[in-house]
Amino acid sequence: MSPADQRAAYRIYLYLGALFITSLVVSNLIFQKFFYWKPFGDVTLFGAPLFEISVGILPYPITFLITDLISEIYGRKKANQVVTAGIFASFFSMGIVLLANQVPAIEASPVDDGLFSRVFALSPIAVLASMIAYLSAQYVDIAIYHFWKRLTRGKYLWLRNNFSTFSSQIIDTTTVVGLLCIFGVLPWSMFYGLVISGVIFKIMIAFLDTPFLYFFVYLMRRRFHLERNDEIDLEF
Repeated sequence: MSPADQRAAYRIYLYLGALFITSLVVSNLIFQKFFYWKPFGDVTLFGAPLFEISVGILPYPITFLITDLISEIYGRKKANQVVTAGIFASFFSMGIVLLANQVPAIEASPVDDGLFSRVFALSPIAVLASMIAYLSAQYVDIAIYHFWKRLTRGKYLWLRNNFSTFSSQIIDTTTVVGLLCIFGVLPWSMFYGLVISGVIFKIMIAFLDTPFLYFFVYLMRRRFHLERNDEIDLEF
């Protein structure tokens, strides 16, 4: 690969990492708003609305699309590096939120102390739960993705994309909702509805993002003249 291609590949990796980290941090900041998504009308399961989910789930599937793309083009090591950077960014952002929560608002502030605390006070607990789930899910996603990639010798991109995402999303959703219920952030009555709704939503997104993964992988392979199973070595 020429030096110019190497620099271009690095810039793309940097932007993908930025999108990944932004999606992760935003999902942790906005999670306390819930909405009722009704694709099939009013559906309940175990007495809970089936599609009652947090808005924090909206940007989160993007992280799995990005890690799959990085895994395919740059390899397992670079995907794991982005995941680790995301963990650091999440804890750093929560540190800023905690500091901001301790600073008293002036009388003319559009957002007073009470409103700020109401929106962000539970974020550290949520981030702790999210990070435990996130660590498990993302590393499992990357490991399963590369297991299928080796097993199929680089064929069947749809298979490794969906199988890795299905497994990791079940782990992620069950863990984070369970921990939020244990910490008292959410009532246990919402557990089954949120877990099943979250898993179904994320699986649907995984199916929908498969064509996008094919498209971006095609563009990357064409741009950098990669054969099937080739990966870009960024040499750092």
